[in-house]
Amino acid sequence: MAERATHEAKEPTPTSDNQRNVAEPLGFRNLLGIRIVEWTQDTTIVELTVGEQHLNRSGVVHGGVLASMLDTALSLAGLYCADPAQERKGMTLSLTTTFLAPAREGILRAVGQRCGGGRTIYMARGEVLDASGNILAMGEGSFRERSAGSVAAG
Repeated sequence: MAERATHEAKEPTPTSDNQRNVAEPLGFRNLLGIRIVEWTQDTTIVELTVGEQHLNRSGVVHGGVLASMLDTALSLAGLYCADPAQERKGMTLSLTTTFLAPAREGILRAVGQRCGGGRTIYMARGEVLDASGNILAMGEGSFRERSAGSVAAG
């Protein structure tokens, strides 16, 4: 059985205009309904409200949904920038996901934490939790910042 994590629900973190734009669900995130609820230096929290469209034939959330939540949270954990003029973009180089428990309903939360790397390549790890704090999936990945001209202080 999956253990409980200690990441408690928080109010959304205020963001700059640039981060507000990034926080708006676009493209694939919009399709899945993934929302950014907290984004700070080295940490990102995203949420998704489970709907029928997220379920597989067995009636549980599809593993691809959990992996996408992890990919989003982990990637953004290394791309935060306090300077709204410095938009950072990245791409996933590798993502490993381990599925621990099923989910059928409710709000799911992915917490991503940058855990190392250099100026362009960084590593992150994280978990997807249900509303009770049970760990549904965990993952780790490596990512590359794509933005040209970003500044280290950003």
